[in-house]
Amino acid sequence: MANVYQFLPELEGEEMMFIQNIVKDFNDTQAQQFSYIYRARRRDPQIILLTTLLGFVVLAGIQRFLVGQIGMGILYLLTGGLCVIGTIIDLINYKSLAFQYNHGVAMQVAQIVHSMPMAPPVQPQP
Repeated sequence: MANVYQFLPELEGEEMMFIQNIVKDFNDTQAQQFSYIYRARRRDPQIILLTTLLGFVVLAGIQRFLVGQIGMGILYLLTGGLCVIGTIIDLINYKSLAFQYNHGVAMQVAQIVHSMPMAPPVQPQP
């Protein structure tokens, strides 16, 4: 059983528990592969918060593009964040947006790691 905190110390709370549940059956090599791929693909909730705040000043909807919701991103762009109300809601729910996106990414990465062939153990030379 791999320790997620060892490979992904930046995770917190609900996300940490979810990832720990995914990698509980992984060996250390698989957990390390998972952490490399997941870290590269996940979205930090603080980035979602910052882009949501930018929606008030510059361009609404950037946070929706970051979490893969292209249609909502275009809608926010065209309506000014649904007349700013949608941007306020996203500001309140930024952690939920990030967790939903990261949940999907974690499931995809787990499938990738499961499908990777296991390297045979290295035999020491006599």
